[in-house]
Amino acid sequence: MLAQTPTAPRTLTVAITGASGSIFARHLLDALDRDERIATVNVILSDSGLRVMAEELQVSGRNELIQKLLGRASQKIRQQNNSDIGANVASGSYHTDAMIVLPCSVGTLARIANGMAIQLIERAADVCLKERRPLILCVRETPFNLIHLRNMMLAAEAGATIFPVIPAFYFRPVSTDEIAREFVNRVLAHVGLPQPDAYQWKGE
Repeated sequence: MLAQTPTAPRTLTVAITGASGSIFARHLLDALDRDERIATVNVILSDSGLRVMAEELQVSGRNELIQKLLGRASQKIRQQNNSDIGANVASGSYHTDAMIVLPCSVGTLARIANGMAIQLIERAADVCLKERRPLILCVRETPFNLIHLRNMMLAAEAGATIFPVIPAFYFRPVSTDEIAREFVNRVLAHVGLPQPDAYQWKGE
């Protein structure tokens, strides 16, 4: 459940880290930018996340990154510097309704699970945990070793939701964009933001 009422404009934090899956981050930001229920999206990119994005989406550099990703300017998406430990999302006094890390590398998972809030991504996640706000970790790795599994358990015990990047296929997607979009729909539904184009299984 989100902290604010369903009618209140919402503020979300999104972190993009150095795991494969930049296409999921692009669709997440696109959905949030179009959603009228969202007032502000604070986006934090790790250096590794930027490197992966350049490889997978041919989008590089921090300057005008959101416009490059979405193909348009955004009035609600704000970039934060991962080295700025004094940014708004580093404080519990700054309200955010949820934080989504997509994709979440196992390195980021490890730092969050063990309270190693060295940079802004981990600090913002730590704030969500201590303030009992929803934290969604979309872990992207395979196979998992025992360290990964233990860190997921630690994060879950602390209050995070482990939401691995495992796409669905029962809706018969015909493109990687459809797969990414539907995964994002599932993530957003989990934080109380169901999307109108989300697939819904109706049974036989």
